[in-house]
Amino acid sequence: MTTTDFRDRLYDLYRPPSDHFSFVDVPDMQFAVIDGSGNPEGASFAQAIKWLFTVIYPIKRDAKKRMGKRFAEPPLECLWWADDMNDLITGNRDKLKWRLMIVLPHWTDDALFAQGVETAVGRLGEKPATLRREIMTEGRSVQILHKGPYEDLRNISAKLYQEFLPENGLKPNGHHHEIYLDDATRTAPEKRKTIIRQPVI
Repeated sequence: MTTTDFRDRLYDLYRPPSDHFSFVDVPDMQFAVIDGSGNPEGASFAQAIKWLFTVIYPIKRDAKKRMGKRFAEPPLECLWWADDMNDLITGNRDKLKWRLMIVLPHWTDDALFAQGVETAVGRLGEKPATLRREIMTEGRSVQILHKGPYEDLRNISAKLYQEFLPENGLKPNGHHHEIYLDDATRTAPEKRKTIIRQPVI
């Protein structure tokens, strides 16, 4: 897959409409991931984000140097779940579990990823126990683009799980998935763009 192909695939997957839920078939994709739990405003969430981007930077650099390949840096993503789904819908953040992720090009191999991790360890210290490269399968999914503050995402989630899915005879088939198209540290809340995705059966 060329750089253009990879970017075009991301564009198709990461540009849903904002005025209605739509369906998408998500192919198997590999990610750099870190697992955690608790409030995303806590230190562990911020540190996990720092680790993922620190791993990605040398992979991006070395891919160009060693393989003649390059890729635009993908957005931060997160899977969310809880023992009680209502905690997700109501925003009871202390009860949440999460998996932070950044998608990797399909040609990222063990050696390239290991080198990225080694570079990050040199900068940040001890490697997080759950940091790994993982292939994720979502398949048929429902998604929508939300424009605005993260606090409003719970309203979209409520519509998805309490209205759209039951009205269409669908059930969740995997974790709640959010994709953050903007850097939250540089984007005003009202301008942020977030994709909500849910694999379904």
